Amino acid sequence: MYLPRHHILTRLSPYRRHFSHSAAAVLRPPGPEPLTYLDGFPRPDPKHDETILAIPRADSGKNISTKERRAGRLPSIVFEQEDGQHGGNKRLISVRTDQIRKLVNHLGRSFFLSRLFHLQVRAHFDSEDDFVETVRVLPRAIHLKAGTDAPLNVTFIRAPSNALLKVDVPLVFRGEDVSPGLKKGASLNTIKRTVKYLCPADIIPPYIDVDLSELDVGQKLVMGDLKVHPALKLLQSRDEAVVKIMGQRVSELQKKK
Repeated sequence: MYLPRHHILTRLSPYRRHFSHSAAAVLRPPGPEPLTYLDGFPRPDPKHDETILAIPRADSGKNISTKERRAGRLPSIVFEQEDGQHGGNKRLISVRTDQIRKLVNHLGRSFFLSRLFHLQVRAHFDSEDDFVETVRVLPRAIHLKAGTDAPLNVTFIRAPSNALLKVDVPLVFRGEDVSPGLKKGASLNTIKRTVKYLCPADIIPPYIDVDLSELDVGQKLVMGDLKVHPALKLLQSRDEAVVKIMGQRVSELQKKK
């Protein structure tokens, strides 16, 4: 459930700094009924629900970011939702590095970026009753350090119920064990790991199931074959290949003989 923005600590208003930025969202016209997940389609697992804790950050810059990381905090930004076309404001925050690292390691980077979280901005991490706001957000981007995959910064975007968000939804491949082509010794050529959709915030899929159980040698699945909620809008070509069953090369067959 989306918790509307509210400000409990008016004395913390100096932390609120707003800047213009292009938001990757549009607003959905109000409909007769709220959208919900449909039976047979993936939905977020409640056991992975978690509130991300944050504190306000007054300044930005390379030196500030370095100090934040040394203190065990990750410099972050939350972008506002305005009309999605002409940009929105942003709030500078810091989140706990260990919490973001745990979520990314547990869910996987792509799955972390396709899941909604509640973000609670507090005056201090340990002050449970002294908070600025609680808001629903979608992780927009996360930068990891090469070699160690340590998180360097993370960006969030507000996700109210009336928002349409561009999401790279991860693909989960199933049915490899019964695929006619794979049982013949062919190989699986995975062309896409994620597919971009425009999603109503209330029904962002955590992933999309890709059924390989009927694919034979030489056959493929394209983006238009994917089964998703009808309210999702594909933002890539419907004819773009997602996966293909590749036959064995002549050299490989000769080696076996």
